Amino acid sequence: MSDQASLLTFVLVARIPEEGIADFQAYEAAVLPLLGEFGGRLERRLRSQDGTTEVHIVSFASEADFQNYRNDPRRTAQVRLLETSAAKLELLPMTNVQ
Repeated sequence: MSDQASLLTFVLVARIPEEGIADFQAYEAAVLPLLGEFGGRLERRLRSQDGTTEVHIVSFASEADFQNYRNDPRRTAQVRLLETSAAKLELLPMTNVQ
């Protein structure tokens, strides 16, 4: 993977209704293992005790890798789980601060 300073890094904040937690976790179980195939890495994953909020820090070697991950048919096939979870997602591009 690229030098830490050149990584494309995102923070994902997911707010999940209680009734959607199982579907959201099933979605994650299906798509997070794909990250490595696309130069991606889950740097950190945090979950509130009640399971209704998750924060992920994810990095990719390049924008192309990120887009290839987003467009992978194995990932897009799982989007129905994300939709049925009714999770509200906020994806924030971030940069390292020295």
